[in-house]
Amino acid sequence: MTDTRSARPLLGAALPLEGLRMHRGWILERQRDLELQDFYAPDVLNGDWRPLAEQAKALLDGHRGRLGLHGPFLGFRLDSEDPEIRAIVARRLDQALDICAELGATQMVVHSPYTTWAHNNLDNHRHAREQLVGRVHQTMRAAVARAEGMGCTLVIENIEDKDPHARVALAASFGSPAVRVSLDTGHAHYAHGSTGAPPVDYYVHAAGNALQHVHLQDADGFADRHWHPGEGTVRWEAVFAAIAALESDPRLILEVREPAGLRKGAAHLERLGLAE
Repeated sequence: MTDTRSARPLLGAALPLEGLRMHRGWILERQRDLELQDFYAPDVLNGDWRPLAEQAKALLDGHRGRLGLHGPFLGFRLDSEDPEIRAIVARRLDQALDICAELGATQMVVHSPYTTWAHNNLDNHRHAREQLVGRVHQTMRAAVARAEGMGCTLVIENIEDKDPHARVALAASFGSPAVRVSLDTGHAHYAHGSTGAPPVDYYVHAAGNALQHVHLQDADGFADRHWHPGEGTVRWEAVFAAIAALESDPRLILEVREPAGLRKGAAHLERLGLAE
């Protein structure tokens, strides 16, 4: 979301409700984009999540930025070979879309199925790439159709992805405006440093205007640190230059392990002249 008072992009945040309470004034003051992270766990999805949703709605009163949700991911991949597991995953996605509908969320993050092992082995087995995509379609077909009707976009976030183009092609294979691409900068930097993947800005270039969501976190290229920007070795100037060339206006979402210090990373990016 671009702020009308500045050519620099406006930062948003991924927060649980506790973190939203801490930073609500900062979020509302500039109507920043927000991603809620309270609704992905199985016990929440299987339980009575409505009281939690009511708390969220109260905290969101007055919020006019774009709202998203982190979707479910614990304990599964979108490309499970087991049809019974795929059915469970499809139900989890549907449960999460119930919450999106309740809160008016227009975006939901889901995790890429591509692993480091897959990168080295998909071409070692005949039709393995097509079969992986087919299994993801079987898992997500109903969720994509529902998301289309709701005006909600499912954005596929890189996790272990070594090839930044594979996830982009997977999203495009649905032929739907309800499936697009997410980038996690720390995940990409881990893959770059530990598995020989390209640097983070290459992931932006690979996605192009399919990129509609970015998790901003810093890392050291070894692990998934979720440090504040400025604490690791991500080359932020290159990342933001690549983002600036896009027309898709991706949500730029700070996702850090220590929500209390969220504005530390925001201040670092502001000092660099990259965002506000």
